[in-house]
Amino acid sequence: MSRIPKDPKEIFDQFIGDYKGVYGDELLSIILYGSAAGRDYIPGRSDINFMIVLSEEGVREPERAFSLVRKWRKRNVAVPLFLTEKYIETSLDVYPIEYLNFRRKYTPVYGKDVLMGLSFRKEFIRLQAEREIKGKLLLLREAYIGSSGRKAALKEIINKSLHAFMAIFNALLFMKDVDIPEGGRSLVLSVSNAYGLENSVFMKLIHIREGKIKPDEKELNRIFKDYLNEIHKLSNMVDEQGG
Repeated sequence: MSRIPKDPKEIFDQFIGDYKGVYGDELLSIILYGSAAGRDYIPGRSDINFMIVLSEEGVREPERAFSLVRKWRKRNVAVPLFLTEKYIETSLDVYPIEYLNFRRKYTPVYGKDVLMGLSFRKEFIRLQAEREIKGKLLLLREAYIGSSGRKAALKEIINKSLHAFMAIFNALLFMKDVDIPEGGRSLVLSVSNAYGLENSVFMKLIHIREGKIKPDEKELNRIFKDYLNEIHKLSNMVDEQGG
C-alpha cells in the first residue's frame, strides 16, 4: 500500500523523476502550492497540490500523464494543474486572485520559479473580487431560500461558503496593502476591520463551523441573514472602490 507522506518533501525526488521521465525537456517547472506548502499540512487529510508547467508542445498531450496521476492519487496527490508560462502570463488580468493565492504559499520543486516574478494590478484584482463576491452573494441567497431555513442545511452552507470566501479575503487585504495573516480566524477579522464589517457576525459563523456554539434554528436564521447583509455591504464597498 502506498504511504501517505508525513512531509511532502519526502516525495519530491520520485515525483520529479516520474514527470521528467514522461515529459523530458518539455517539463519546465514543478511548483508545490496550497496547504502542503505551509504549516497547516495534515498528513492523510490535506491534498498535496502541484503545478506542472510544460512547454507549448508538451501541454498538447495531457494523456501522457494519465498513469502518473493515478499512481500519485494513492499518496494524496491531487490531479496537478497543467499550465504553460504563456498561459500564466496572459491570465493575470482575468484570474489575478488565483495567482495571488498561489504565490502566498508555494515551494519551487523543480526548474524555473514561474511565480516569483509575477506582478499584480489592483484594478484587475478589484474587478475579479467584485465579480466573485456578487456571484457568491447570489448563490448564498439562493441557497438560503432553498434551505427553507432548516438548521442542518444552513450549517452546511456556512461551512462551504466561508471556505470559498477565504481566497477573496486574501485579495481584499492585498488591495488595502494590509499584511495577510495565517489562519482563517485572523484573516476574517483583518478583512472585517479593513472594510468596516461586523466582526461579531463572522466570529459567530466561525464558531458555528467549529462546533463551539450551537444556536437553535431561529437564532441560526437570524445569524445567516446578518451574514447576507454583511456580504451585501462588502459587495457595495468593493464596487465603490472602482470609482
